Amino acid sequence: MEECWRWYGPDFDRLTLPEIAQTGATGIVHALHEIPYGEVWSREAIAARKGQIEAAGFRWSVVESLPIHERIKRDDGDLSALFANYRQSMANLAAEGIEVICYNFMPVLDWTRTDLQAPLARGGTCLRFEAYRMAAFEIHMLGRAGAENDYSPEVCARAKAWFEASTEADRNALLHAIMSGLPGAFDRYDIDGLRGQLALYDGIGREEIRRNYKRFLEEVIPTAEELGIRMCVHPDDPPRDILGLPRVVSNAEDIAWILQAVESVANGLTLCTGSLGANPANDPAAIAAQFAARIHFAHLRNVKKDPDGSFEEAAHLGGDTDMVAVVKALLAEETRRVAEGRSDAVIPMRPDHGQELLSDIGRGTFPGYPLIGRMRGLAELRGVMAALAHG
Repeated sequence: MEECWRWYGPDFDRLTLPEIAQTGATGIVHALHEIPYGEVWSREAIAARKGQIEAAGFRWSVVESLPIHERIKRDDGDLSALFANYRQSMANLAAEGIEVICYNFMPVLDWTRTDLQAPLARGGTCLRFEAYRMAAFEIHMLGRAGAENDYSPEVCARAKAWFEASTEADRNALLHAIMSGLPGAFDRYDIDGLRGQLALYDGIGREEIRRNYKRFLEEVIPTAEELGIRMCVHPDDPPRDILGLPRVVSNAEDIAWILQAVESVANGLTLCTGSLGANPANDPAAIAAQFAARIHFAHLRNVKKDPDGSFEEAAHLGGDTDMVAVVKALLAEETRRVAEGRSDAVIPMRPDHGQELLSDIGRGTFPGYPLIGRMRGLAELRGVMAALAHG
């Protein structure tokens, strides 16, 4: 596998490319986060950023993400210009030799956590999703109708107790954490702003989201085939409906539906073991083996789950997912592709969300993306790959 590293760019990332070079990674996973959703990524902007990445000794291996405008997810009005812009951005990326595009189809929010610095037993911090705090946000802060039906009575009782004991600072910190999954420079929502965004999805259920997603695939996958681009959807994080919004990339059944909706090798999967692993019903290693032929990119991280639906970011080899089995499945797929003579035999991967450790603490890196924690994860994964290759 190609060892990659997510970098948010000079405007948003406190880590520099020379620092990242010391981790041993050779590929950069990057996006032009400064460009608003729905606008074209010009070839000039792509070439300039690619030149910066290559001057530091890296390859721009994967785009993460080329975002999908919310109107496409809602099927809101005339979408022809948005689809045309998306296809033009794809063409401009292909013209600069960038062939793997990761994206997601999560409505309104990207990854969602309630704690950005949950303490670890031996020091350091991690990202955490606490079910009762999310319930407190939905039921008592957002006032979403029917939210209590999405949580157990025990979680709802803890949510009520937390909210009644919370200060304004506590509630602001929770809102900040939930909004922090949105990438780039775009404004985070306040409570009223989030209510307004959710209202735009009134009457849009799972079947409507699936229908809109299928239209997106029908609009862009033929272009991907023409350009030699491999599109790969990122699973929902967490893999469950949230804020009353349907999520349709949460398990093996969802993935099978997506890959069959437009049957093409260009319509593929980003295997995120952390996102998928947060659902107790999912077996990330089995999903890796089942869909190996359509995996174009891998996020390797681990989570530790609690019975009430809470989870937190574990060490890369220390959570509930059998990471060795996942890596074994991916290496076997690479071997199969080499035997077929495929040009995409090597699967780019990156160590996903790391724990804040040592000099990471207090540095103010993007939540979930510290230096030391991810470098530890990359070293552990590199060791697994070396051991499996040795046999």
